[in-house]
Amino acid sequence: MDIIETIKEQIANNTILLYMKGSPNAPQCGFSSRASQAVMQCGEKFAYVDILQNPEIRANLPKYANWPTFPQLWVAGELVGGSDIVLEMFEKGELQTLIKEAAAKAKASEA
Repeated sequence: MDIIETIKEQIANNTILLYMKGSPNAPQCGFSSRASQAVMQCGEKFAYVDILQNPEIRANLPKYANWPTFPQLWVAGELVGGSDIVLEMFEKGELQTLIKEAAAKAKASEA
């Protein structure tokens, strides 16, 4: 499968998806650490992709997303942004609302 198709599938199949360096429990950079902590504090399950283990995704996602850096948070198929945006939204309470609403919609559509 083409790497762009793989990225599209990951985004489509995961309501809340964080592309990051490392994992939420063992982040490999400060930006990924802060972003994953903020997402975890929202209290919903989320998927992640360790771009250090996936060099093709690391190389191609910035072009696909038109966003040059990692981490990248995707919610309901839309790019939310990187670490600074995620933290700013979390501090304002916007991230919690966005994630809870997306998770609720996903659960409703599964029912």
